[in-house]
Amino acid sequence: MKIGIVTLPLHTNYGGILQAYALQTILERMGHKAVVIDRSPYKKLSFFQKIKLYPRRIIWKLKRNENIFVEESHNKAYPIVSKFTQPFIDKYIARLEVNDFSTLPKNSFDAFVVGSDQVWRPMYYGKIEDAYLAFASSWDIKRLSYAPSFGTGDWEYSEKQAKQCSLLLAKFDAVSVREDSGVKLCKERFGVEAVHVLDPTFLLEAADYMRLVNSSSMLKSNGTLLNYILDETDEKKNLIDKVADEKALIPFRVNSKIESSRAQLEERVQPPVEQWLRGFYDADFVVTDSFHACVFSIIFNKPFLAVGNKARGLARFESLLRMFNLEDRLVSSVSDLNIEKLNNLNWTEVNSILETKRKESVDFLETHL
Repeated sequence: MKIGIVTLPLHTNYGGILQAYALQTILERMGHKAVVIDRSPYKKLSFFQKIKLYPRRIIWKLKRNENIFVEESHNKAYPIVSKFTQPFIDKYIARLEVNDFSTLPKNSFDAFVVGSDQVWRPMYYGKIEDAYLAFASSWDIKRLSYAPSFGTGDWEYSEKQAKQCSLLLAKFDAVSVREDSGVKLCKERFGVEAVHVLDPTFLLEAADYMRLVNSSSMLKSNGTLLNYILDETDEKKNLIDKVADEKALIPFRVNSKIESSRAQLEERVQPPVEQWLRGFYDADFVVTDSFHACVFSIIFNKPFLAVGNKARGLARFESLLRMFNLEDRLVSSVSDLNIEKLNNLNWTEVNSILETKRKESVDFLETHL
């Protein structure tokens, strides 16, 4: 069966890249041909968009010294900041790049799988109806969602978006979501029963990821305390220092300042995906405010602390940790740190839960495809 995967664009986000890689790999192991329907990382504005946006940006420039030509700056920087992550995408992920989903030839796929990541969050997905297969509403195909995330337990859809997406979701053969809060939102907002499944990255084992690392000859990490922080604050730096002192570990990081447009370009270059994976293998402990870094800490059986990231959505963390009985891993500040949390975890219990959930999640895909 030829399957199209609809997910967030594959840019420089490690979790986003690896969840697409993992889902595609699992579908291929089932005997299918899977292709990620991707969007170009380069940003373009039409003539009319420029007329609408540029006057507003000129005001921003006067008030806050903001960049007027955002798209041009992004397009110039992207080939540089992605020079180590794009090769992984090109080598390991089969993609079909489109600017407009409606240009896909009718019935060019036998099925579509929507997910994972925050593909059902309107602020992250341009035309949210496409994440519910609006472009293929008349196609005679299988429609399945696998672990898409709303990103938050709150409802962020407009009335119009909710109505359109509800009608589209009713056409799906089966619906699954990544968070337990997503199950509730599907029921209350769409009137649809959804199944709670694992993020696709969990469907592969640590050995699968280490094969990627070993084939790339990545050097050993230069520390023992992996800190993967997306939104840096003094509070988080203090927490990392506290853990390092308590456990006599050496902090190291495996990400750049990719999201800081004010940082120097060389500081924004993302290290290779394989180096990010190697960081978990080498770490004795992990401190992170990233959902997928929590996932890979669990996959690699590394003790970790998850720092609450309210701006990016806490529901994802709470659902993940609750699934594995790891709620005590979540902290919001140094004052929340209980030294007992730094001790090793009961990985026998965690791995047993993972094995059970992995089988259930794979069964969901096999049953409905």
